[in-house]
Amino acid sequence: MRQFGLIGRTLNYSFSQTYFTQKFYSLGLKEHQYDLFELATIGELPGLLAAQPNLVGLNVTVPYKEAVVTYLDELAASASRVGAVNVIERTSDGRLVGHNTDYVGFRDSLRTFFPIRGEGGRALILGAGGAAKAVEVALRELGIPYWNVTRGRLGPGLTYEDLSPELLAAHALIINATPVGTFPNNAECPRLPYEALTEQHYLYDLVYNPTETLFMAKGKEAGAHVKNGFEMLCLQAEAAWDIWHGNAR
Repeated sequence: MRQFGLIGRTLNYSFSQTYFTQKFYSLGLKEHQYDLFELATIGELPGLLAAQPNLVGLNVTVPYKEAVVTYLDELAASASRVGAVNVIERTSDGRLVGHNTDYVGFRDSLRTFFPIRGEGGRALILGAGGAAKAVEVALRELGIPYWNVTRGRLGPGLTYEDLSPELLAAHALIINATPVGTFPNNAECPRLPYEALTEQHYLYDLVYNPTETLFMAKGKEAGAHVKNGFEMLCLQAEAAWDIWHGNAR
């Protein structure tokens, strides 16, 4: 049996188990299994690994993408670059190697959604956690300038109180890299002056459950282009699959 899984604190919103179970079925991999492991704290990870000797790969979701680093033996270049881990590879000798495929999934998905580059395509990243760090790396690769927006001022970034209509007008791309609006909290959305949005704006929500978040719905109402994180999920999952099978690109 080759076992894979997802670790996080609350996983009832996740599509990862369905995605990989369908993949195993389509490939005829009867000895493959994907499970969900809810951990109250990241300190439970060593116990999980000891109890599940067949685990060869894990995905990592909120809130452990950064905290998990101290439990790993090695970081791949992608994880070192981002400063967060969303994929763990358990090698044949038991070593734990952290990778980041979030930034690849987001970058490749954004390429087809947002056509503007350079100063004309400035972005606002809502959040500053592990997912936001992956978004930052992708935007730098694509040549898109950005500001982070957080609830409290962290370094040179912005707060939600700074988000005036004039500031939104100067940033065509707005990315929700927080879990706000994720099922079952569908009625929540980031605090933005949505009335300042226009058809010139592009709203990308890393959340994929629900399919249309309130953040996206308010954007559509204003005429903005909107996209959820499902394509990103699929792209990062395929990159994880390649890592677990020694085919990393």
